[in-house]
Parts: sequence; structure tokens; C-alpha cells
Amino acid sequence: MNKDFSKFQNIINEFSGQVLNSDFEARFNAVTKDTPKTERFLLKMELKRLAAPCSRLIDLRGYVDGECKTFEHEDRIHFLDNVASSVFTEAFSRYGAYTVGVYEEVMNTENNFRVIYQKEKTKAPKSQSVDTNKIFEKSQFPAQFHRFGAYYDRAEERMNFVIPIKVSVDKQRVFECLTSDISVHGCKFKLNDLSTIEVGQQITLRFTGLEEQYQLTDDSDIIYEVKDLTLLDNMQLVGAKRITNDSLETENLTKYLINFIRTNKRRYKINLDNTIRALQTRSFEQFVLPKSNELPIFIEKNTNMLTPKYALTCNNNQDLYQYWQDEKRYSTLYCLLSAERIVRLKKLATTKKSLLVFSFIHRSQGKLYFYTADEIQLSEDPEFMQQFLGFASSKEHFLVTQLSLLDVEPERAESHFTLANSITKQNEYLNAPVSEDIKALIDKTPYIVVLSDVTHADSTKAYQSLSYEGINTVKLKRFGHKRLSKPFSVDEVGINYRNKRQELRFTYKTPANITIEGDVFQGESIDFSTSGLKIELDKSTHLIVGDIVSLALPKMQKITSTFDLTSLPYEVMRVNRAKTIVNLRVFVEKHQHIGRKFFKALIDKNRDKLTSDEYAMASPGLAKALRNIYSASSNIPALVLQTSGSRYKSDVIASGDASGKLMAEMAQLSDRKSYYNLYPILGHADFMSSVTAKFKKMQHSDTASVKVLYIAIDPSIDAVEKAVKIKLSSELTTEALKQAFIHQALKKGQFFCVMIKLSRAAEPDMSHLHPELSYISGYAIHRGKQIEQEIWSVTGIAQVFDITQEVVLRYRLMR
Repeated sequence: MNKDFSKFQNIINEFSGQVLNSDFEARFNAVTKDTPKTERFLLKMELKRLAAPCSRLIDLRGYVDGECKTFEHEDRIHFLDNVASSVFTEAFSRYGAYTVGVYEEVMNTENNFRVIYQKEKTKAPKSQSVDTNKIFEKSQFPAQFHRFGAYYDRAEERMNFVIPIKVSVDKQRVFECLTSDISVHGCKFKLNDLSTIEVGQQITLRFTGLEEQYQLTDDSDIIYEVKDLTLLDNMQLVGAKRITNDSLETENLTKYLINFIRTNKRRYKINLDNTIRALQTRSFEQFVLPKSNELPIFIEKNTNMLTPKYALTCNNNQDLYQYWQDEKRYSTLYCLLSAERIVRLKKLATTKKSLLVFSFIHRSQGKLYFYTADEIQLSEDPEFMQQFLGFASSKEHFLVTQLSLLDVEPERAESHFTLANSITKQNEYLNAPVSEDIKALIDKTPYIVVLSDVTHADSTKAYQSLSYEGINTVKLKRFGHKRLSKPFSVDEVGINYRNKRQELRFTYKTPANITIEGDVFQGESIDFSTSGLKIELDKSTHLIVGDIVSLALPKMQKITSTFDLTSLPYEVMRVNRAKTIVNLRVFVEKHQHIGRKFFKALIDKNRDKLTSDEYAMASPGLAKALRNIYSASSNIPALVLQTSGSRYKSDVIASGDASGKLMAEMAQLSDRKSYYNLYPILGHADFMSSVTAKFKKMQHSDTASVKVLYIAIDPSIDAVEKAVKIKLSSELTTEALKQAFIHQALKKGQFFCVMIKLSRAAEPDMSHLHPELSYISGYAIHRGKQIEQEIWSVTGIAQVFDITQEVVLRYRLMR
């Protein structure tokens, strides 16, 4: 209701939760006898509304001036600060249940930023416009980091079980403690004394709480080794592992604990923290990797030669992969990743630095010639560097690529479930180890080189302002790459978890002509399926996604009279960066599609002759192993965007490594331990609103949308909102403004420039998540439901590329 009931607040408080009482009507009428009938009716409706049951989860993280913690109530997990927790408890006692009234009181606490703003707005003079940023500016956007690949399986299930124990340290100090969980060979207990106890130290435990059920003698103390120490609210949480021996005492204790946990784990609940964390991170991994904008290239070592071997591709990085192909679609990655350049990358990797490579493509007599120069090569001749960049940026296919080298760690090829020893036989195939054949292939690939396209309209425009008049053509030719006499092969491996192809594709070349509004584009098919084709055109086209075109297959028409292949309607599903490769899908208005019937008949009659375009069939398990290795090694952070009611939120950062400079700065800006403050990204007033507007129009098949942020951080200022300045590149409209911003940032502290690539998330492969989700639901159904809701609330991915290196290089060139 929109009516203001503030003047009836005393009545509302008096009748909270009493609308179902038998004497409600009489008491209510007595109290409101002087109130007009209309208002009395509306007030009664309001009381009934506030008393209605509520099932909404409350998450106040980032919305109140206080630290939020988990607040479990009636199998629901809320995130409340101390003020909200008190309000919840008090309101619940009045209403007698979790109702709409309880929810609204918790959402309107005095320290809620929205409430603070409304009060300040009321106090402000009417003649003055209210500046929301000055009244209260949110400075904390807390986010937790989820590390890919770090899924450690427990050998045994842990049961949440609190019993008294006696702990002896150094055979002198004895403490009476309580366990928090136990397993057959380990336990975790709380130690109130903060005196010295070290990891690796041997201690003795006596389970006094089990003496009645299990016959323990006076000298039956069990030796444990300290494996983990955690400080928690002026208390030590000690994880210990039992040191086994051949004594009858330990054998009997082992048998007893196995039976005890098996019998009671449903009653006392299994400790699920490890599995819950792993499942959450694994689900984020399934959303992030298929939307990767970087292109990972696995480098193979043969006879002391390092060459590109495998490329992990998906929809978002397909343009970058296709850029490095010649006119016959053979890979030209050898131009970019030459042996000499890989050696330079290895040296830079020791200090976690990247290498910028500037490239362009020259077309002559139908052939493509590739030119590349990296920043180290160009720095040897500063004058020619400016000429090269001016000349290269004037070309149509100019590209700035950032290269990073990562070591391949073969043990990361396996990604185990965290189900202890309880995995079912029907799910064992999902947890299968890497085969020996795949291990042999991985052993030959010592490095991954990650390609990131950091080209932007701003950078291209700036480089184009550099003069290349009188450029030395002899020097220029040195950066051109010779065409190989034999085709160079790089195996393309799909990065997707879920195979989105509904049909098998077959590679086949035949002339294909596309017509739209009288314009005819000639080309040749690359592959086809029953419902679609991929076609390479002889020249660039103006086609865009969604266009309906007519397709003709002249050579195919000669071999069939049953089907008319002169004007088949198809819809454009994808066009590459060069506008020369087009993906088509059958377009059906009323009747059956002739093209679909033709290709179905063609496939059925020639199944043995056609070549399937499925690389994974040649090396089963290789795609999964390479994907696991890369995900655990990736150092490009991704923000996971989730729906929260009618808005979007982001409180998750996901990647394989959190050691980047920007991540370190965001950790410094956070007021909470083990959290990162996303203020340098989300603190811009227009960023999330523009993201929201973009996502409403995006499909998961669309390529990423790009935003560029300029960030200045002054470490001498404590207040985050004053220490950090953020500008969208669109706000710095001239090169002079950009240079001034960079100059001031470098003068006072840190400067960062990030390129954020936004993608709408696709659906996850729940079959791969189901084993752990079922395991959790079996012991805590409410947690399982909550995690599943969180999984399906993911709507987008924002990868954050640190392009500071390229922007600073450009800034120094332009000065």
C-alpha cells in the first residue's frame, strides 16, 4: 500500500501478530472507534498484510553501515548485521512468526543506507537540490574470492559433534575443550587458551564425552598431530589428525568411530563446509570459462622447439582465434608466438609481467601477410616505434594483443569431487582420473600463453595520430612473417562444459552464394549440419546477426533435381570480426525447410564419406584436462553477476589466481578481512545502471560488451570514496583529458586502466554439479535449495582485464 500509516504506528505495534486472535475485532474496534471508516478499513488491511507469512531471504551486505554475518533461522540463511539481528529477534517475538512485518522492519533499520539518505533528504533545504553522493556515498562493495581448481577431497566424512575432551600439550598443560566435528582419524576442537601451539606438534586427546558408550581406560589417551590452526573470536580452532599404530586400543577406537559416525551422521549432520565451498566455486567456473574472452594457447615442446599446439576456444574468443588464420583458414599463430617471443615471455613471467604485441594484416593478390612487433622489439628504436604504430593502426586489421605465459602444472588436469568416500558408482565416470594417453600429451606441453585482445577505439585513434611519413620500409619488412610452405596446424579444443551443438557438423567445401536485398556475396562452405552452415566469403560483407538471407548452392544443385537449392532462406547467427565468415541457421516461416531435408538426405547417404568436425572424438578427455589446467592457472578475475530481486548484484570474484596488482589494491581498500572491495569498479555511479540496461537486451550467444574504466588510487587518503577516482573512457572525451587523468594518478599514487568485458551467462551443466548438490541436500536440504537458487540466479559474467601496461605505454608515447 502507498498510504502513509506513520500516524497509526502505535496501533500497528500494539496489534502486531494478533490479527488471528479471537478478540482482535473487538479490541481493534475499541481502539479505532474515533477513526474514519475508510481509514479504519485500510489500517486493518495493513495489519493483515504485515501478519502474512514471508519466505524472502534477507541479504544486507553492502546496504547497511555494519558488518553482516550469517543469521540462520528456520532453515533459512540471512545476512544481517548486529542491528538487524536485534530487530529481527524482537519483531519475530512480537509477530510470533517470520512475517512481512518482520521483513520490512529489518529492511528499514536506522543504519540502512537508504534510510540514512531519506532522512538527509528530508532535512535538506527545499531550495537546494540534494546531491546523493555528498549525503552518503557507499564506499564498500564486499566480494569474496573463489579460486578455481582448489577442490580438495576429504578422505573421510566429518560429523558435527560436540563432546568434552581433555587435551594434553607437552605432557604438562591440560585443557578441557569441546570438539566441533570428528572423523574416524581426525577431529577439530576449540581451545580457549591462545598460548603457543604449533602445526606439526603432537598432542594427546582423551574423549571424556565417549567414556560411557566406549570403554576407555585411564591410560588410553590417543596421540594426534596438529594439522591446522585458525583464530576465531579470541579462540583457537585446532584441526588434528590421529597418529595410527598397531595397538589394539587404536584399532578398537577406529571400529567404534566408523560405526558411530555411520549410525549418527543423519542425526548430528555431516560437516559440509568443504563440499559447499567447492560446489559454489565449481558452479562459478562453469559460468566463467565458457564466456572467456582470452585465448589460451598450449605450447608444445619438440626437439627443443616451442610451438603452439592446442587452442581452447569458445564463442567469445572465436574472433581472436580466427584473426590468426590465413585465407585458407590455416593457423598463423606461429607468427605471434615465435620461439624468440616465447623466450622473452618466459623471462617476463618470472616477474609476472605481460608482453604487448602490435599486429596488422596485409592482403595482396588474395593472400594474407601478417606483421607483428612487440614492445621490447620496438623499444630498441623509439623513432621507428612511433612510425610503426602509426602505420599499423591505419590498417583495417590492426590488433593490440597482451601475452602472458603460465606454467602447465599437470596435476591440475584432474578436478575431484569433494564427496569423501561416498561417491556413488553411477557418478564415478564424472570423477574418472586422467588417462595415461592424455598425461603423455600434457607432458609435452610445458607452457600456456594467454592471448588477450586489448584493442580499443580510444587506443586505435591515439595511435593513428602518430605520423608514419617517410617510414623505413626495410625496417618494416623485418616484422613481416614468411608464409610457410606446409600448413601450420593448431588443434582447436572446445572450452564449453555443455555441448551446445544439437547436431553433428561435417566439414565440407562447396561453392555457396548469399543474397540479401539484391546484393550477392560469393563464398565457400566450411562445414554444415542438418540445420546450419558456416560459410567463408570472398570479400567482407555488411551482414549482421539476425539478417534473413537467401542461400544458393550451385555445385550441389547440379547433382540433385529433387531439391531446389537456388534460394534457401537462412538466418545469420554470427559474423566474424573480418566480416568474411558467416554462420547460418535454417529460417522457417510456414513449411518445411528444403535445405534441412536436403542436408539430412545428404548425411544419411554419405555418412561413411563425410568427416565429422568433432576434435574431442580424436582425443577423449583432452578437452576436460586442458580446461581444468587452464581454469586453475588463470589470473584474469571475473565478476559473477547475480539477480537479487529486480536488481543485479556482484559479490563474487572468480579466477584461478588472485595475485594481480588490482586485486591487491582492492584487498587493501576492504574493511573486512579476506574480502575484496569492488569500489574501483562498481563505485562509478553509472556503471551498474549501464550494465543493467545492457543485460536486458543481451542474449547468451552475443559477443561481449566492452567498458573501459580509468582508476586513480591515492594511498595517502583513508576514506575510500575520496582515495579512489573512477572515470569511464567515454567521460574522458579527449586525449588531453585522458593524459591529465593518468598524470595526476601517477603523481599521487596508483593508476589502473581496466577493460571490462560483459557477457550474459548460459545455463550450467547440472549433471556435473548434481553429485555434490545431492550430497549436500541429503544432510541439509535447505542449504541445497539455497545453493541451487544461487546457481540459477547467475545472469552474467564481467571479466576484468588490466590494460594499464598498454595505456601507460600509449600515454608516454603521446606526451
